[in-house]
Amino acid sequence: MTICWPDHLFLVGCGNMAGQMLARWLDCGLDPARVTVLRPSGRSVADGVAVVMTYPATLPAGTTILLGMKPYQIADVATALAPLCGADVRIVSILAGTPIADLRARFPAVRDMVRAMPNLPVGLGEGVTALFADDRTSVQAKADIGGLIEPLGLAEWIGDEALFNQVTALSGCGPAFLFRFIDALARAGEALGIPADQAARMALATVQGSASMAARASDSPGVLADRVASPGGMTREGMNVLDADDRLLALLTDTLAAARDRGEAMARGA
Repeated sequence: MTICWPDHLFLVGCGNMAGQMLARWLDCGLDPARVTVLRPSGRSVADGVAVVMTYPATLPAGTTILLGMKPYQIADVATALAPLCGADVRIVSILAGTPIADLRARFPAVRDMVRAMPNLPVGLGEGVTALFADDRTSVQAKADIGGLIEPLGLAEWIGDEALFNQVTALSGCGPAFLFRFIDALARAGEALGIPADQAARMALATVQGSASMAARASDSPGVLADRVASPGGMTREGMNVLDADDRLLALLTDTLAAARDRGEAMARGA
């Protein structure tokens, strides 16, 4: 994999998500000397990566900024950071509920901006990152940033920013929902009498193997499910419970809608 690394990468914040992204990039060959992390705590991030507790006086030419702090901090960050940003700076934002128009208002000198929403498996190179850029962002910047994201897993460009909260609800929040499902599957097995530790191991391995199988299959997961569920068999009886009145679909639709609505409320400052 040939990656066009940015001349310099400046991370504002390095929490769970930004930390996973950086760890993967370093594993893929990013020179830590090209990275600076702004972290008020001053805690080390990785060998060779510079950590600063305050904003520098200037940013190196060709810097790509990753906004990885909490969304509510954007006003304070922009006040300090915007004066350092010239036209050669690029911004990648992973701030939930923060549209490109808001970023442009806060960083008026920056032309190239990409809004990104990764999920936690990016640290393994198996994540999903949704990407959006408006018409002001250059084709070259989109290509470079897309190339930077590719080592993290699946990169999906979204044509309509209005769908960003929906996409975030699905892939950005999705790992947490799947973790909850794995836990519930294990606890259900325990409720039927399987020892808790065995149920936990078996539930996790079942989901892991089934996901790998689905990723490799030419058929959709829905078709695969029906193939496993023989008429009159145990699987079909269980599937009848999940499928009754579309209860599983309704539950997941409500779950994603709640996450989407929260993203929209965050964009309004609520």
